Amino acid sequence: MEEQTLDIPVVWPDYFEDCGHCIDRLQDMLEGLDGVRSVSINADHRTLSISYDTNLLTFGEIKERARMLGVEVAEHYKHRTVRISGLDCPDCAQKLETAIRRIRGVAWASLNYATSALIVEFEPHTTSMDAIIRKVREFGYEIEGDANLRTRSRRNARLVATAVSGALLGIGGLAWLTSGPSALTTALFISAAIVGGVFTAHTALLSIRGLILDTNLLVTVAAIGAIALQEYAEAAAVMFLFSLGGTLEAYTVEKTRKSIMTLIDSAPTSALVKRNGHFAPARVDEIEVGEIVLIKPGDKIPVDGTIVEGESGVDQSPITGESVPVSKVVGDTVYAGSINGRGSVEVRTSSPADDNTLARIVHLVEQAQAQKAPTQQFSEKFGRYYSPIVIALAGLVAVLGPLWLGGDYKDWFGRALTLLVVSCPCALVISTPVAIVAAIGNAAKSGVLIRGGAHLEMLSGVTVAAFDKTGTLTQGKLSICGVIPFNSYTADKVLAVAAAIESRSEHPLADAIVDAARQAGLPEHKVQFFEAFPGKGARAVVEGEAYYIGSPRFMKELGVDVPGTTAMAEMQMQGCSVVYLCNEKTLWGAIGAADTLKDGTAEALGRLKEVGIQKTVMLTGDTAQSGRAIAKKLGIDEEHAELLPEDKLKMIRRLRQQGDKVAMVGDGINDSPALAAADIGIAMGGVGSPAAIEAADVALMADDIAMLPYAISLSKKARKIIAQNILFSLLIVALLVVGALSSHISLAAGVLGHEGSALLVIANSMRLLKRDSALT
Repeated sequence: MEEQTLDIPVVWPDYFEDCGHCIDRLQDMLEGLDGVRSVSINADHRTLSISYDTNLLTFGEIKERARMLGVEVAEHYKHRTVRISGLDCPDCAQKLETAIRRIRGVAWASLNYATSALIVEFEPHTTSMDAIIRKVREFGYEIEGDANLRTRSRRNARLVATAVSGALLGIGGLAWLTSGPSALTTALFISAAIVGGVFTAHTALLSIRGLILDTNLLVTVAAIGAIALQEYAEAAAVMFLFSLGGTLEAYTVEKTRKSIMTLIDSAPTSALVKRNGHFAPARVDEIEVGEIVLIKPGDKIPVDGTIVEGESGVDQSPITGESVPVSKVVGDTVYAGSINGRGSVEVRTSSPADDNTLARIVHLVEQAQAQKAPTQQFSEKFGRYYSPIVIALAGLVAVLGPLWLGGDYKDWFGRALTLLVVSCPCALVISTPVAIVAAIGNAAKSGVLIRGGAHLEMLSGVTVAAFDKTGTLTQGKLSICGVIPFNSYTADKVLAVAAAIESRSEHPLADAIVDAARQAGLPEHKVQFFEAFPGKGARAVVEGEAYYIGSPRFMKELGVDVPGTTAMAEMQMQGCSVVYLCNEKTLWGAIGAADTLKDGTAEALGRLKEVGIQKTVMLTGDTAQSGRAIAKKLGIDEEHAELLPEDKLKMIRRLRQQGDKVAMVGDGINDSPALAAADIGIAMGGVGSPAAIEAADVALMADDIAMLPYAISLSKKARKIIAQNILFSLLIVALLVVGALSSHISLAAGVLGHEGSALLVIANSMRLLKRDSALT
């Protein structure tokens, strides 16, 4: 048997990267093929690594079967993400998620209460999205956008019911204080319980139909039990407080959910499009690539495109977080969602509405907010076990309490009812998702895309930050750092002749030399002949005289002696790449050029140490001398130079093997292997690069490395708040259970503690919505 391993690029739907189930299915199907030994799938880079028996399968067969199986999986399973309108309690979210998962043909479903986002994966030949939506409506909810008016009416009705319930409770309480218990006070308290509990009881009935226990059902049972014990005031207080808590909770969570709405609202729905020689209004989703759009002063830019006429300053803060408007002229790129300044511009559309920069950002943030982080999964798992245990304990308390410990049955039944009320740890369940949604929303508004709670949590634990040099720490554009003339020639003469030669060259130094000569106003010389020597230099005839320009090695091959001077040594110490100019007889001079650092890079790297990064590492394909100079300027702890992409990958793996949590920061394209190998990959300049957004776990949209310490600081603040929420929730749970068992808290106090703890957790998480929350 002869075995071979191949890396094969494959084509599949975009959602595959976010669907681990489909990736697993495809991998299982490929591994089931005769002759296939092992399969590894890299979803981010859309490649398969397959080890197979060449006696049984050919490369062509493997590639075709991989394509066909990918198509089969894509056709067999459909994926939809929708937002549920009216979702107002974490128990309700879990209950609805469970009910949807029970639908025949639904392979997987996840409903995130904090975002109200439902991600569902189903077999279209067995069920349909319509069936799933019907199930949502059975539980009293709507799909966002389908019936917003109805949802708003329901929310208003609940608010009115809560207010009326509170008023009846208050009037009943005053009547009881002034005249004592009477038929009037009983009627007022029962009325308060009924009005305040109408929505709770309706949801409880749905829970019974779905064979699911949730807080609404348990509170309803507790209120009915209180009435049965003739504790009418207690029943009224329970239903009012629960309704009030639910209303306030829904309001505060809705504010958190809207953290992404500022991005969505940045997209205009109509634009002025040039058709038949004049501009006319058109829907943005109907604008085709290549069409010209007129954008007036102050308008939101509706499309991605290139300016073909006019100039203006553009506010890109909705996309990149940059606070200063960016000057745009003909030929510059503008992005959908940005705000035009005082000038009027015409833009040629470069991408359709559903695939422009803003659409991609919104999609990725919505996907990120809908995903469940490991901490959230733990909280929900804890809740699933905790609730049945406490409910069983409540049953034991009601039955065995008076038998074993003595006392009044009514008293023990009251304790059991209180235990029922506190049996659902809502505060714990929402302690993580609300904080994650708030943090991801805050980051998105600041130009940082974090692709899910898991990546947010991982970012907070990073100890080593590794950077590519070119385009990440530097501008990726060379500039002249010095001209040294020899043998009585002048610097201007050396630069002018060198510029003439380099005007014909494609070497990276060429543009820098030509630009420097042009900026100095030096005369242009005519070139009669040009010949390049790859990796060495070039020969040219300028104004009738032959010249050579190139590396020290090239000069040595020509027999030209290159002297060492103090100025030359200083240039090399600065990391400058040096080329020499000579004619047939004499060395004319040397020109040094270096990549310039991005503004604020040194300050940003210094700030990284302040936010907990223990070591910074630079990985570059440049020379060791250049890398050393840049690292010294920036205060980087380690530098590794002359690396190929696969060498960078090995360095990341080595750092991780040392036990460090490693973040790799690069451009998202050339560095994609290293980004994928790191614990968390961070791409720079996502606004101009769809590939950068797709390749990384975190994308800095504005190409501003100063946002990296902000993102890490925000993630640490989120982790701290999540820890506070979990600790507080567990403490409240313990106190409520102990208080209920010992009869130190009443039924109403149990409801108040239950709802109050959830509200406090939400309020604490909402601190992450503040723009400066990462800095405090």
